Amino acid sequence: MAVINHYPLLRHLRVEPTAHIRALRRGKLVHDGPGLAFWFLPLTAAMSEIPLDDRELPLLFHATTADFQDVAVQASVTYRIVDPALAAQRIDFSIDTNTGYWRAAPLEQVAGMLTQSAQQHGLDLLARTMLATALVDGISAVRDRMAQGLATDTRLTETGIAVIGVRVVAIRPEPEVERALQTPAREQVQQEADRATFERRALAVERERAIGENELQTKIELARREEELVAQDGANERLKTQESWAADAIATQAQARREVQLAEARAQATRLVGDAKAAAESARLAAYRDLSEATLLGLAVKELAANLPKIEHLVLTPDLLAPVLARLGAGGQ
Repeated sequence: MAVINHYPLLRHLRVEPTAHIRALRRGKLVHDGPGLAFWFLPLTAAMSEIPLDDRELPLLFHATTADFQDVAVQASVTYRIVDPALAAQRIDFSIDTNTGYWRAAPLEQVAGMLTQSAQQHGLDLLARTMLATALVDGISAVRDRMAQGLATDTRLTETGIAVIGVRVVAIRPEPEVERALQTPAREQVQQEADRATFERRALAVERERAIGENELQTKIELARREEELVAQDGANERLKTQESWAADAIATQAQARREVQLAEARAQATRLVGDAKAAAESARLAAYRDLSEATLLGLAVKELAANLPKIEHLVLTPDLLAPVLARLGAGGQ
């Protein structure tokens, strides 16, 4: 927007480098160019300000596809005025010499012209395209068709407007149709998710089965080894028992032999003692054999006296002494 400073009888105008100013005085062009600054008389001046910067025009329009489905097209067009003189002749860019504002709405007029042209080309293409194709390949097709159509539009060329770029952001059907179209994809995604879940569960079951089999094999192996251990323990116990029995048998045999030997030794000693006693008794009897009866009786009495218990008192009656004295007397004779 032009900046106008007010002074008595005069005005001073200044525009940015991105704006082209055309100043007329009494119908003659006196200033023409971008970024100018000059003095002028407001009563005799007429001015136009044409923007030179790139402008972005958002578009949103509805179209009907070949299968009679309504779609919303969201796009944007970037344009620029490349011929300010031609644009000023075709569109009203005049500004108020007091405020510097446009007297009309030139940019809205340019936007309407671009919107109508872009919509025309987009509608023409979508009208011959099925909904599924438009949703899949429609963005690039509509973009190319709109860019080509705007580039060859004679009205824009004659107005001095050049289209720099066209972008189609989205082509979307009605919400109900979009949900209906999304349903198969959602079902497929859900099926894939279910399949992945089932595969994960199957893999988990398979892994659990493998773990169970490994545990079972481990238990079987442990049981087999335990059986072998029990068998080996039994064999060891039997061997120990047999060895113990053999040792006991050997000890018993040794003890028996020792007892036999001891018994034989005792018997031999007993026989020897007996033989000695018998020999001594025989010798004693032989010695007694030649003695007289009285002597034998005295020895007997002596032996008896040696073996009798201690006698404190002895009472001798005549009845006991008479026979003894008689026999002693007889023996003396």
